[in-house]
Amino acid sequence: MSFLIRVQLPDRPGTLGAVATALGEIGADILSVDVVERGSGLAIDDLVVELPSGRLPDTLITAAESVEGVEVDAVRPYAGILDTHRELELVEEVAEVPHKGLEIFTEGVPKIIRAGWAVVVGPEGTGINRLTASSAAPETRMADAPWFPLERATVLDGEEEWVPEPWRELGTELAATPLGKPDRVLVVGRPGGPMFRAAEVARLAHLAGIVAVVLPD
Repeated sequence: MSFLIRVQLPDRPGTLGAVATALGEIGADILSVDVVERGSGLAIDDLVVELPSGRLPDTLITAAESVEGVEVDAVRPYAGILDTHRELELVEEVAEVPHKGLEIFTEGVPKIIRAGWAVVVGPEGTGINRLTASSAAPETRMADAPWFPLERATVLDGEEEWVPEPWRELGTELAATPLGKPDRVLVVGRPGGPMFRAAEVARLAHLAGIVAVVLPD
């Protein structure tokens, strides 16, 4: 079974190699590595690993944290591969079929930023309406959103009252960005985490800004 493990480690030569060695000793096979954020002597990396059947995911945490200075932020099951370099392909897909662009973008963006799902909301009366959603998006919808309309990309507090109870029960981490205008907003969720880092939110905003240019109003 594949897992996504997010690690915080000292940004110095050899540390990631030591983590790879420790994971290899428990039979874990690293499929991909993605640098999420770097700064202040630390690095945040996402590793997709294949764990042999019968091994518990807790062994990934124990192995990674056996390396000095390494902390595991989160471990969760992961289906598929890290699709972290598909931004241009996704923009091209949207541009080719602009009248379906919103649906195409909403379905594709979770694969790029390692989210579980995505929805786009717009205004409806004094509230909001779900305009489109990815196939994995929860059926439970937001009844209210005090942050709407949204001026800039941000992390949303998944514990606030406006968050549907099923989302809170799953410990869903949330981020959002306007899609060309404040009253058309993309919301992405990660059930069970990990939290969205500043670099990821900036990446989400950049991608949304590019796609908004080719989306119809």
